[in-house]
Amino acid sequence: MKTSLNPCHPWANKKTKTMKKSTIEEIRERFDNDVERFSNLETGQVATIDATISLELITEASKRIVPNATNVLDIGCGAGNYTLMMLSKVPNLNSTLVDLSLPMLDRAFERVSAATNGRVEVKQGDIREVDLPENQFDIILAGAVLHHLRDDQDWETTFAKIFKLLKPGGCFMISDLITQDTELLNEYTWQRYGEYLEGIGGAEYRQKVFDYIEKEDTPRSMNYQLDLMKKVGFTSVEILHKNMCFGAFGGIK
Repeated sequence: MKTSLNPCHPWANKKTKTMKKSTIEEIRERFDNDVERFSNLETGQVATIDATISLELITEASKRIVPNATNVLDIGCGAGNYTLMMLSKVPNLNSTLVDLSLPMLDRAFERVSAATNGRVEVKQGDIREVDLPENQFDIILAGAVLHHLRDDQDWETTFAKIFKLLKPGGCFMISDLITQDTELLNEYTWQRYGEYLEGIGGAEYRQKVFDYIEKEDTPRSMNYQLDLMKKVGFTSVEILHKNMCFGAFGGIK
């Protein structure tokens, strides 16, 4: 069965980055209706290669970088899986949860509050617009959220804001969908991902996921994001894991 990429997809042809993408409101509405699925890491991330490995790596790395952390910020927290894993490693953190979806935040607040004696604060909105204190957080987690950023300015202003929110010595850890910088390799990794999806749910499922990514996401390469971290001021960056078009990586302020 054919698994090669359709050239109309944004990861196969950079010119299509001008296509109309989902609005913030459309993204919020979709996640409002997906709370139950994203409350379970196994079912919520079935299309994400090595989701559990990346979750383990970015939280364990955060613990080792800032073992005495007191404040964690979870960007696009969904139902709270990343903060819950972080709390299993560094108990009783004060947790700030940010998400577009109020139903997601309600579920995350319920789950995280039951797992910590620390303060739990929720903020509904876009990380680009939510008001947060600078030099406040020891750990910032971004799980499967930054691929919603759009143009270069959007990426840079967001990374610069995140840098300002971190305490010196704090870390920013990402687990996300990524691309390759070399187009031939990009096509290859997405072909492999298509084969992976087809193995899970057949050609129809593969096409459903690809259509969804084309509509909603604008991922960038790991190299792009690591270079951007350095540009906005991070003192060091680290790659923790990469498998095809998914990766776990981060930076230290």
